Amino acid sequence: MSRELCLLWNWRTATGQMKDMAARTLLLKLEERGLVQLPPRRWASPNRMRRKRLVPSAHAREPVVGALAELQPLEVVELSRAPAELALFETLLHTHHYLSYTSPVGMNLKYLVRDRHGRPVACSLFGSAAWRCAARDGFIGWSEATRARHLQRITNNTRFLVMPWVEVRHLAGHVLGRIERRLRADWRRKYAEPLSLVETFVDTSRFAGVCYRAANWIAVGETTGRTRQDRFSRIEVPRKTVLVRPLVANFREELAA
Repeated sequence: MSRELCLLWNWRTATGQMKDMAARTLLLKLEERGLVQLPPRRWASPNRMRRKRLVPSAHAREPVVGALAELQPLEVVELSRAPAELALFETLLHTHHYLSYTSPVGMNLKYLVRDRHGRPVACSLFGSAAWRCAARDGFIGWSEATRARHLQRITNNTRFLVMPWVEVRHLAGHVLGRIERRLRADWRRKYAEPLSLVETFVDTSRFAGVCYRAANWIAVGETTGRTRQDRFSRIEVPRKTVLVRPLVANFREELAA
């Protein structure tokens, strides 16, 4: 049904792909509000990406200690252009990030960062923005309708990891800044879509978010303790600090056009 809707409305990305996930979300929200009645699901669609078995990739873990200048120049690799690095990226997040790793659904960018000696020192994943976030939406000045039109112009930094054996002051903020400066161009190259702002949610019971603040991200409030999939306000998760980083000076104009 979602694909039929995409065909009828010619609902596609700039690269010609049907916006199937967006159509499914719309149909579920219409059903939730009592505006439509969807037929029973005929089968559970297997998500091959999420069920893909992780193949561990060996990697060095010797301590990396010193000044940032001693690691430079850093190599920041966007992995759609280096698929051979994907197994290492997945292993690092799965093994060393407290939220682990599952393959993202929808538009995303993955970055792996190596130092001058080729050692992996950090990685970062950007994916779908939160459907609703009062702190972010208020900062932008969004109404419900405007958010629905322009949500795809935001990405969420869902994972950011500096390897636990790396102790280099200012590395995290430097890496965030390096990625931020190329993110908009990389997103447009891969998806032919504009990107205006990045968001992330920091669990302050675990982290202070210092590296984001050092990279000039802006704290705009807290989450409500609900998840993206919580349609009926039944799933409780820890509240998190909401930080955003505009990618252009006129981001509000782009997000309200």
